[in-house]
Amino acid sequence: MGTTMDMVTSNTAEILKKGLLLIGHTAFDYRMRCFSIYLSELKKWNKAYNLTRIRSDEDIVIKHFLDSLLYLKAIPRGSLRVADVGSGAGFPGIPLKIVRPELEMFLIEPSGKKAAFLRHIARRLQIDKIEIIEKRVEEIQVSQELKAAVDIVLTRALFTIKEFVRRAAHIVKPTGIFMLSKGPKVTEELQKAEDLEFELLKIPLPHTDIIRYIVIVKGKRTAAG
Repeated sequence: MGTTMDMVTSNTAEILKKGLLLIGHTAFDYRMRCFSIYLSELKKWNKAYNLTRIRSDEDIVIKHFLDSLLYLKAIPRGSLRVADVGSGAGFPGIPLKIVRPELEMFLIEPSGKKAAFLRHIARRLQIDKIEIIEKRVEEIQVSQELKAAVDIVLTRALFTIKEFVRRAAHIVKPTGIFMLSKGPKVTEELQKAEDLEFELLKIPLPHTDIIRYIVIVKGKRTAAG
């Protein structure tokens, strides 16, 4: 995997280290190498495929890597099956997998070019227990594309809360949970989702004045409807 931080400047590496600590995780050498490779490959592919509009090293580290890792505040411990719906360039699934390698991760991404990048970065990082599914979540069938339902399904501001639960309920265990990262308009969305049983975590994004809201919806009441 290599031992250098070649694409991460000392300043960017320090931003990542401090951010990891603020979220409650240690900046192990292995993790730092993985994020360095991820940053390098993302920037290379971005030139040709426009995977993300965020361009600078510091912004990628803060607004993609650290922002993705805020989900760790909500994900229970253990070897869980997790689906990242609309994974794009791998957010939040790959950062979560780097820090929590015991998670069995399914990256669901219908775009061919983005799915190709996800396969590439999974190989480049030598990640096991990860699978890329190049389909829309509505098209996925348990026992076919997914061998079994997942414990957690999450997405990063891709859907409204109610829409996400409706679209992804069929791939989640009846006792599983849905997770979404939202901004300041989360209150309006939650008012439209009064019939759902949810928990809300308010988490500051390191190195910014941005507050993220992780919405956790329990699946038992929603999987059937």
